Amino acid sequence: MPPFRVAPEATSGRYVTWTLLQTAFFWSLFLGVIPAGILSIEHLLGWPAYAVPRVIALMVFLLCSALGLTSGVIMAIRGRGTPLPLMSPRRLVVIGPYRYIRNPMAVAGLGQALAIGLWFGSWGMWLYVVTGFLVWNGWVRQKEEADLELRFGDAFRHYRAHVHCWIPRWTPYRGDDAG
Repeated sequence: MPPFRVAPEATSGRYVTWTLLQTAFFWSLFLGVIPAGILSIEHLLGWPAYAVPRVIALMVFLLCSALGLTSGVIMAIRGRGTPLPLMSPRRLVVIGPYRYIRNPMAVAGLGQALAIGLWFGSWGMWLYVVTGFLVWNGWVRQKEEADLELRFGDAFRHYRAHVHCWIPRWTPYRGDDAG
């Protein structure tokens, strides 16, 4: 994992532009290139597909895409940085979707990959989603949260104690929550 570095000082517009470019790159790779490879391998192996109404897959994909884009733009504007570790936010972000779940972008990305699996009836995409969850939760999350704790101290520790990583809160985090 590359070292975490705070984003250089820039305008909100520049942070948003960097975030959207990063999003385009990562979505192309993780939601385009890799799934195409998985689907090709499944086809070569003769794995059967399952059927799910495509409208469900489309709705999941669109909702997760909106969550990912919203979270990224909020991080760019409010956090004064990007989701990329090499341009980490300058401020702790605890508004918008972050009031309900600690890493809405990870949830969104896994949800998008799941939607692709539903669209194609792909068992391999399920394996991809589970692998992505295990890698993110078991390796990336620890590094990211260690960096956030180092940079934001008690504010992040309080946030982490009150907002779950994978299960959304019913009520928004307000910073002074007791539970």
